[in-house]
Parts: sequence; C-alpha cells; structure tokens
Amino acid sequence: MKTKLIISVLALSASATLYAQGFEGPQSNVGFSGPNQGISTVQQAIDASDDTPVTLTGKIKASLGGEMYTFTDGTAEISIEIDHDKWLGQKATPETQVQISGEVDKKLIGATKIDVDAVRVL
Repeated sequence: MKTKLIISVLALSASATLYAQGFEGPQSNVGFSGPNQGISTVQQAIDASDDTPVTLTGKIKASLGGEMYTFTDGTAEISIEIDHDKWLGQKATPETQVQISGEVDKKLIGATKIDVDAVRVL
C-alpha cells in the first residue's frame, strides 16, 4: 500500500513540474516577444485600413456611454469599444496609462474606431 502511495505522489509531482515549465513571470505570454511592425499610434490607426491589428498605449479620456470610450496617445483621439468582459476586473481613470489591443473598424459612414480585444492597465 505504501508503495502505491509513493508512486502516486511521485507521478503527481513530476506532472506538476511539467505544467509549470512555460511560466516565466507574472505576465508571461506564449509565442514571440519582441518588437513588431504593427500600428502603434492613434494617428496610424486612423490612417490604417479596416481590420488592421493595433496595439496602442495611452489614456482613456472619457466614457461615451455603454461600451464606447475616447482614447488618446498624444498623437490624436479615437473612439474605442471595450466589451464589459474585456476589463477583467481592472479599473482605469483618465490619468491611468493603459495598453489596448484590437482592430481598426472603418465604416463607409462615420468615424473610425477601435474594437478592443484586450485591455491592460500599466
């Protein structure tokens, strides 16, 4: 009986170390980590075509109601849409620096906006 218990404990501890191998820090990401050539300013996003991926760092200046907000990074201002579930319990004020990732959403009529996939408070 003790032999089975010891073997079970060893098997569980070995599998636990295998699962922990990918972790490198508090915000570890899988895949490439480094510079990209994507859109990184609001002005570039305004000039970009529809569905272009963006990662922007700046501040959310105001709520426009519902899931719509005004975002600025110092180059320009743009409307962004953040679904409630994308906040993940984070809170931001107009003074809080945030990083948003998403896509440019251009319509034939109306202003360009960003559909936000992820928000990270910095």
